[in-house]
Amino acid sequence: MTSLTVNGSSRQLEVEPEMPLLWALRDELGLTGTKFGCGIGYCGACTVEVDGVATRSCVTPISAVQGKNIRTIEGGPDNVVKALQAAWVTHQVPQCGYCQSGMILAAASLLRVTPKPTDADIDASITNICRCGTYQRIRAAIHTAARWNQAVKA
Repeated sequence: MTSLTVNGSSRQLEVEPEMPLLWALRDELGLTGTKFGCGIGYCGACTVEVDGVATRSCVTPISAVQGKNIRTIEGGPDNVVKALQAAWVTHQVPQCGYCQSGMILAAASLLRVTPKPTDADIDASITNICRCGTYQRIRAAIHTAARWNQAVKA
């Protein structure tokens, strides 16, 4: 039996310890906002936050996240995620939308560590792939969300 804390709720799963977190979330818990993309941790569609750190769930075994807090896009949004979601709309980032859940959680993880990121910070931290190529809009949305978060704190 595996114990997980997902989006603030304790969950018990009877799965193999090497099962990727992605499949536990999607197939066992029905949290399908986290997407399968490449299966090798490259594209970032499967990104979730584990203890506030952007984590590629397709290459993370379930045994590695026991006792840690996992946040998926279905988790109740905090101020950082809310600001990012609003900035995504403002800058019309989504096109196909496939990468969005992972991209937003990767950006949230960045903003928690670096509240005022530079373009270089964003480029170094956000390694998710957007099939539609909206990288300039993504960068602009992250900057906007950072400004909004700073205004809320002021």
